[in-house]
Amino acid sequence: MAEVDVQTIYFVAKDMARLEDFYASALGMPVQFRDENKWTQFRLPRSAFALSSVEEAAEGAVGAVPVFQVAGEAQDEVRQKILSAGGQQLAQRDMGTHGVVTTYLDPEENIFQVFSKSSTR
Repeated sequence: MAEVDVQTIYFVAKDMARLEDFYASALGMPVQFRDENKWTQFRLPRSAFALSSVEEAAEGAVGAVPVFQVAGEAQDEVRQKILSAGGQQLAQRDMGTHGVVTTYLDPEENIFQVFSKSSTR
């Protein structure tokens, strides 16, 4: 069987500039590539997260939940940046020695999560 990996996860953006600013501010992800107002791709260490215009997205595309990982000690700092950038925290789940995952809404009400491994692991 062929090996499968994640190449890119994207949200369909109604307001590309607004969401680009949100993710750059909230998570500090640098823009790797921008195709006018059609596509913005952020640089991540092992994969890609992008924003797509309606025209560039797969027809009928809805829903995805990207899970971004940060160091355990950065969880509070990231939370503050997300909230300051206009995000909303929905829930937080402490999974003990496995880590903590926090669920957020971005300004266009897309759900995303931030995971951090437990520092006691």
